[in-house]
Amino acid sequence: MQDERIINPATRMDAVTLRVHDLELMSGYYSRAFGMEPIEEGTAGREVRRVLGRGGLPMVRLIHTPDLPPVDPRQPGLFHTAFLFPDERSLAQVVLRAAQQPDSRFVGTGEHLVSEAFYFTDPEGNGVELYRDRPRSQWTYVNGEVQMDTLWLDPNEYISTHLRASDTGALRRPDSEPADAARVGHVHLQVGAIEPARRFYVDGLGFEVTTTATPGALFTSAGGYHHHLAMNVWNSRGAGPRAASLGLGNVAISVPVREDLDALSARLGHLHIPYSSDGRSLTAKDPWGTDVTVSVAGSSAEEVIERPA
Repeated sequence: MQDERIINPATRMDAVTLRVHDLELMSGYYSRAFGMEPIEEGTAGREVRRVLGRGGLPMVRLIHTPDLPPVDPRQPGLFHTAFLFPDERSLAQVVLRAAQQPDSRFVGTGEHLVSEAFYFTDPEGNGVELYRDRPRSQWTYVNGEVQMDTLWLDPNEYISTHLRASDTGALRRPDSEPADAARVGHVHLQVGAIEPARRFYVDGLGFEVTTTATPGALFTSAGGYHHHLAMNVWNSRGAGPRAASLGLGNVAISVPVREDLDALSARLGHLHIPYSSDGRSLTAKDPWGTDVTVSVAGSSAEEVIERPA
């Protein structure tokens, strides 16, 4: 029987929402750099909302809010959105594609022991990680915590090792890929303090702690994954509630069945954390004012459009 204190092991991350100044610039960038295509578009009042993804799977929702101030890297919000690819070849291909875009900013790499990752910043200052997982059989544990590190990974060597000459042109058409060919693998947040984040994301949402070994950070997951959600205070220690700005809007999580929302509702109620629910999804604000929406798997693109911003 599922332990109702923890979130369903089959939980996954869903499309992340970004508030953007220039919708066409950002939509074009996510298309050119990461092979995403527009899936759905709609409006909410004066806002234009556009969902992009690969293989028909929503991966990012862009909301046009040009009057907001730019991303402040010292405030709570997004550290990066991490897009997961199934193998070395597909990862190398999208890394090369992203690196070729003049409005990309390449900011680093990471051999994390559990994964291989390459980091970019989009044109409006939002962090992006492109990565692939190593098989779980290769992960190691100490005192019940998964072991991760950040070692140098040479991007040029990685690309030359895993791409054939014929692979270096255009990305495969996203609509020809299986739905799980690329997706949001995890989301890494900036927060003001670790303990309130633990209370909300672990005690409230029900994620399990996977490692506490990195100073100033907490890594959590469902089902023993290395992490679905991470939080750090590296740039934002001591920060209070977020002011309205561009950058991170809604963090979305997908659970398998309706009963998972009932268990979540009970956990949040026990902690006196306010939330709203429409029967198919539940939304609560974290301690810094970020909306987190948990929905039953299989949400349509139209439902993604309508989520809280």
